[in-house]
Amino acid sequence: MIYREIGTSGVKLSVLGLGGHEYLADGRLRGFQEDFPRAITPGQVFAGFGQEQRRRVLQLAYDHGINFYDATQDSEKEALGRNLREMPPPFEVYVQTRPEAMMYDRDPGNRKMADSALLRAEVERILKLMRREWIDFLNLGITPDALEDSGYLDRMRSTVERLKVDGLIRFASADTFRGEAVYLSMIASGAFDTIFINLNVADDAGRARVLPAARAAGMAVVGRETFMKGELFKMGAEVGLTDRAKLARGALRWLLAVPELTSAVVGAAEPGQLASALAVVANPQPTPEDESILDRLRASSLFQAYKAQRRREFLEAAPPARI
Repeated sequence: MIYREIGTSGVKLSVLGLGGHEYLADGRLRGFQEDFPRAITPGQVFAGFGQEQRRRVLQLAYDHGINFYDATQDSEKEALGRNLREMPPPFEVYVQTRPEAMMYDRDPGNRKMADSALLRAEVERILKLMRREWIDFLNLGITPDALEDSGYLDRMRSTVERLKVDGLIRFASADTFRGEAVYLSMIASGAFDTIFINLNVADDAGRARVLPAARAAGMAVVGRETFMKGELFKMGAEVGLTDRAKLARGALRWLLAVPELTSAVVGAAEPGQLASALAVVANPQPTPEDESILDRLRASSLFQAYKAQRRREFLEAAPPARI
């Protein structure tokens, strides 16, 4: 495994992180694509998370040194906390998670996250749910309307500092689905230690200004949507790239070569998918075959439309797809 440090903190994250999403037999996301309103409601935990298949994925992650884990909805939080207790990792692990019903467009103006008492109560609720002493990375995702309040990020910085002093969190992660300007404001605020950002071969507008700004601030960069939630494979099929494993390896090697990247969070429905990603970490240097595959991928009309849309959303802060 390759490890990269967060600034000068002494904390090193595995270059591959494991996402918390679990999947139904038809490929849909558990929770989110079963009952979205329920999935994002605090305290709602769906049955079936963290069972044998997931434990096998987790064991493989341990075996290969993955020390960074991300969890979104409460069902994933509860399952990860339970699995970590049932299967204690052989080394220190770092968990990233987020407050429910406060992020993105789930709360107008993200007012709840700017309320120190409400955010603290939510952190304490999450810790109780996961049975952990602290949140390693508290992921805080805002929308542009939050920044209409000129004091918003100042209050966020004060709240984050207090949560750290009180031992409830270790790091804060800046997040948004609403573009470059929001990320740059969050980086400049000094409230955050990392950024969590869409980063893949078709969604890379952040490389121009956001990633360099994060690096200059000594922040870690954690990439998500490596495979574009499966859209990568539709693009590949359009141009005859039917070997999904090769396509995925090429896309992941592209991402691991981004110089600012600290860790890439990937999802895995079963151990074989994670094993394929781990094979890339063992040999991360892009190959001529990878380049050829990605050149063919870029000729896809689906790729070109996706890239143009994501770039427009990122630079213009257009409303994102909901998840």
